[in-house]
Amino acid sequence: MSRRCGELFAVQNEVLLYDVTSTYFEGQAEANPQAQRGYSRDHRPDCKQVCIALVVTFDGFPLGYEVFAGNVHDSRTLQTIVATMEARHGVVGRVWITDRGMASARNLTWLRETGRRYIIGAPKSELKKFTAVLTTDGWRTIHEGVEVKLTRHPETGETVILCRSADRRSKERAMHDKFSQRIAEALGRLSARLARSKKPLDPTKMNRQIGRILQRNQRAAARFAITLEPDGCAAGLRLDVAFNPTFDDWAALSEGAYLLRSNITDWSDEQLWKAYIQLTQAEAAFRIEKDQLNVRPIWHQREDRVQAHILVCFLAFVLWKSLEMWQQRAGLGNSPRTILEELARIQSHDVVLPTATHGQIRLRCVTQPDAAQAALLDRLGVILPKRMRFSEQAVPALAAA
Repeated sequence: MSRRCGELFAVQNEVLLYDVTSTYFEGQAEANPQAQRGYSRDHRPDCKQVCIALVVTFDGFPLGYEVFAGNVHDSRTLQTIVATMEARHGVVGRVWITDRGMASARNLTWLRETGRRYIIGAPKSELKKFTAVLTTDGWRTIHEGVEVKLTRHPETGETVILCRSADRRSKERAMHDKFSQRIAEALGRLSARLARSKKPLDPTKMNRQIGRILQRNQRAAARFAITLEPDGCAAGLRLDVAFNPTFDDWAALSEGAYLLRSNITDWSDEQLWKAYIQLTQAEAAFRIEKDQLNVRPIWHQREDRVQAHILVCFLAFVLWKSLEMWQQRAGLGNSPRTILEELARIQSHDVVLPTATHGQIRLRCVTQPDAAQAALLDRLGVILPKRMRFSEQAVPALAAA
């Protein structure tokens, strides 16, 4: 399949994009051992789920997939997927690109030791190792609002691509401000409650409430230093709130920044960044499968039927992507849904003509397209037949009917 698609659409397999999503069950799925509760990308932690690992080419064409139990962490799928895809299609994945969920030390070591090249997003916590590099010059603008800088990992010697995005900076700053405001308002209400209380309050319970406030707003929790102090009021406690200046200093430096790790040494900073950004192709594939091709939710309960459901959705996406590439090659955009809706009005009908000596003559005719449909078929290079022949297997059955 991958070779034929490469011939038709010039699909390249040297760079492979890998990502994982989940899809949830309606029902308990007790007969399916893979149906487990785990981190839900669909925001349905109340439902059991399975994880679907998808590999697509650099252009977003699906190459293969695997189904994992719903409680499997992303990092535990990488080695299985790489080995499985190479066993099916040969060693085509010269460069593997995936997100930070796969960036465990074990996976990175395995990729390096087995000679596989990769570009992997790293957890934001690793930015602290490069504080000095973030503050120095040498940034290069490679895209509108995006700056990058190359450096070396101090422990492994890998290439590290430090990136700064203006859009991401605005988003992260807004999130910090939103959660800081929530914490401040909740602490204000708690402080007013202490002032109104007519009886002593339990400091243990108050500390638990403070902990819940911070837990619900973790992105800005480190900005606040909160203590309960003894006080002469009826509650016996006073809320003391201070701001941690190091949080604001680090936020100003790190907002909008992220880093990538790679063992590729012969690509430029722009090539590395653009290759990683192509992961949006895998994310788009998941959106299409979920929103257009109904991979979620899963109504089946048995494991074999669940596997069949996901296989049918995967094959449907292969056809969807083939049609999209066909469109692009014909200069018709990249919306298969529009093509399908336009051509769905072309139908075939059986015309039955009774005769006196030879029974019935049955003809299957195709409706003639209108002007817009005809232009669309012409651009796609499709010649629509006026009549369709019955297969030899179908004729006896139709005659019997």
